[in-house]
Amino acid sequence: MGKFTAAKVKTLMDQPGRHSDGDGLILFVRKPGQASWVARVQHNNKRRDYGIGSAKMFKLAEARDRAWQVRRALVDGRDPRTLWDTPEKLLWTFREAAEGLLAAKVSDPKNQKQKRSQLLSYVYPTMGRLQVQTIDADRIADCLRPIWTTKPEVARKLRTLIIQTLGFTRPDAGLFEGTLAKAISQRLPKQPAKGNFDALPYQDLPAYMDRLASKTSMGALALQLAILCASRSGEIRGATWGEIDFERGIWTIPAERMKMRKPHRVPLSPQALSVLEKARQIRRGNTEHIFPNGKGVALSDMALTKTLRDMGMNCTVHGFRSTFRDWAADQTSVAGDVAEAALAHAVPNAVEAAYKRTDFFDLRRGLMDSWGRFATGEGSADVVQLAAAQ
Repeated sequence: MGKFTAAKVKTLMDQPGRHSDGDGLILFVRKPGQASWVARVQHNNKRRDYGIGSAKMFKLAEARDRAWQVRRALVDGRDPRTLWDTPEKLLWTFREAAEGLLAAKVSDPKNQKQKRSQLLSYVYPTMGRLQVQTIDADRIADCLRPIWTTKPEVARKLRTLIIQTLGFTRPDAGLFEGTLAKAISQRLPKQPAKGNFDALPYQDLPAYMDRLASKTSMGALALQLAILCASRSGEIRGATWGEIDFERGIWTIPAERMKMRKPHRVPLSPQALSVLEKARQIRRGNTEHIFPNGKGVALSDMALTKTLRDMGMNCTVHGFRSTFRDWAADQTSVAGDVAEAALAHAVPNAVEAAYKRTDFFDLRRGLMDSWGRFATGEGSADVVQLAAAQ
């Protein structure tokens, strides 16, 4: 092809693919009008690509100079990723960032192994070597497309993990996490609405909640509250009346009953309070448990599962937390860490965690009120706009 000219670059900008200028400089055109410069180098018998900027921002001469700087940095024993004062984590490859996230934030070895296995199978082959600063919704959608409809539950979990990984590298993660998941879903086909899923697709939730509301068993009431609060089964089954503040609409779960061993406040939506009122009307005097069995002790986990099975459902109780997370990602604009806080998950970005010494309670109240309306069919078209309200 020969060396580029400015006119040639302008022509190539409409031709998707990788175009070489020579000396390791590559123009990577993702789609017409969207291109970036890449410096490809061979060092210590390993080939590596370094993103050096947008083709719209850097002209040909500037890109050649930056490619030279990359080669020179390697000769001098310096890390090219530290050039141009770009925050170091933004220069990580996706694989480096994901492994950093797993090491820093996933303490359970079994969970870590499972996440790494999924990344190795479905993400690293296409995105592992990309710098995180070059990854956008289009690239993530392309990565997930092969499994989006064939392995929907795995694909949704990986979407969340990918977004958390990108957030791990960026101090401004809260500004983009709330919109990125929705942008990814908009680029992908609709997932099957029915099937043997661990999590019920959120589109099917209002119809199921309508059926569930007609059930009068203690297990059915407990399951309704679990869904409306996006809570773990154990948190619901162990709930006591002393933890509920009806006047303020707050449920305070003590640290000893939380997975993270930290107290957790749950904002109670009007729909959740309605379920608690029903439970209060049949309250038994010999126990403080909100959802006791016939002996006055907490319900067993099987009581909630039995409710599902008796209704012919193949999903799990815990899966409704994924249903909530998928809904929050696809149908709202809340920042990802607000939705994670609603699930009592740790904020994955260490910088954010230090900066945001809050449980986002006020933001979570708006989110859970909207979730309550959606789940019960009172506001299926609601879209929460809280991403920038921090």
